Amino acid sequence: MKEEYFQSVQSLERLHRLFLDVVRAELDSIEMFDINNVQAIIVYNIGTNQLTVGELTNRGYYLGSNVSYNLRKMVKNEYVLQVQTPHDRRSSLVKLSLKGIELYKKLDQAFQKQGEMLNNKCGKETLKQLSGSLQNLELFWNEILVRDSR
Repeated sequence: MKEEYFQSVQSLERLHRLFLDVVRAELDSIEMFDINNVQAIIVYNIGTNQLTVGELTNRGYYLGSNVSYNLRKMVKNEYVLQVQTPHDRRSSLVKLSLKGIELYKKLDQAFQKQGEMLNNKCGKETLKQLSGSLQNLELFWNEILVRDSR
């Protein structure tokens, strides 16, 4: 059982890297070279929301350790607007600029198309089972962390 468990974890890592490659290919196809794949996923996750920088990591929208670097690059390249909150000058809000909204829409179309292609290939039930299994794994790992933090 240990082998299957570890192989599953390795598959998740490979799938994440592969998905980043798919996003990079999509960015290349729409000739957007001033943003990387990780930043594009952040843009997509922000969507129509307005979030604090902390919410980006707390909600799992950014998985790396250097969110401030990526935010600076996205602000510099005009994908994201960053404004200080009126109630706390130490905190800032991020939302998409017009350029960011355009990228969001293009990615949304690409993900819609890819989702339909995957559905045609695997079927809706298989995708639902996969999603459920991944959610169960997430719950399991969270339970371990909560138990170990006591």
